[in-house]
Amino acid sequence: MKKATFNTLLVGGGFLLGTAGIKALTSAPAKKAYVHGIACGLRAKNCYQDMVEQAKAEVDDLVAEATYLTSDAKAAKADSEPSAE
Repeated sequence: MKKATFNTLLVGGGFLLGTAGIKALTSAPAKKAYVHGIACGLRAKNCYQDMVEQAKAEVDDLVAEATYLTSDAKAAKADSEPSAE
């Protein structure tokens, strides 16, 4: 087969494949699959956000407890030091 004929067949095949591909991508079953994929992604995102919120709450509790301990230690140290009168 000559190179020009081969190239023409490749272009024509690409055009047909592209046209059929667009039809396949815009079909109802394909759109349904897209929706299910997006829904799965949203569920994963919500799960991830819940885990992040729980971690933030735990960190906030730890920081609050550390702050309390620090202020308590400062108060105990100030009470134990004699005042310079």
